[in-house]
Amino acid sequence: MDYKRQFVIPFGGLKLGHHQFDFEIGDKFFAALDYSEIRNGSLKVELKLEKQPRMLQLVFDISGSVEVICDRCLDPVDCPVNGTNVLFVKFGKEYEEESEDVIVIPETQTQLDVMHYIYEFISLLMPYRHVHPEDKNGKSSCDPHVIKKLEELTPSQSIDSRWDALKNIEID
Repeated sequence: MDYKRQFVIPFGGLKLGHHQFDFEIGDKFFAALDYSEIRNGSLKVELKLEKQPRMLQLVFDISGSVEVICDRCLDPVDCPVNGTNVLFVKFGKEYEEESEDVIVIPETQTQLDVMHYIYEFISLLMPYRHVHPEDKNGKSSCDPHVIKKLEELTPSQSIDSRWDALKNIEID
């Protein structure tokens, strides 16, 4: 069976009302996406779909973690991902994105591929900066060899004494 097929929701055959779909997201999910910067992860996605006569409301509850590359030391770091995203799907003449959380699909369409939306929501829930957390002493848990090399390569900055006069300015 094609791995991606499990993410296609056949809403056309569903009755009006609430439906639930559960997905286990792992390394295979990220490998199936050519554009994914994430290669490893373990997440659970609970998709609650409410089918209405002219609209679908999809609520994605996502929890777990992904492995990304640390922005500081380039070693892998686990990044927790937890949150909820909502997508509204309206029916119209042709496909259109009305806003970041509202799309329009053709009225003739009877299924929806949610794989891209799951990836997008995972990406949005990740912190902007991917770095190893600090330890209990407030020191970085990044690779110490890389941190030492970065400190060696960082130029020392001497403060121009002409700017010292600005420290005495009082602001009301």
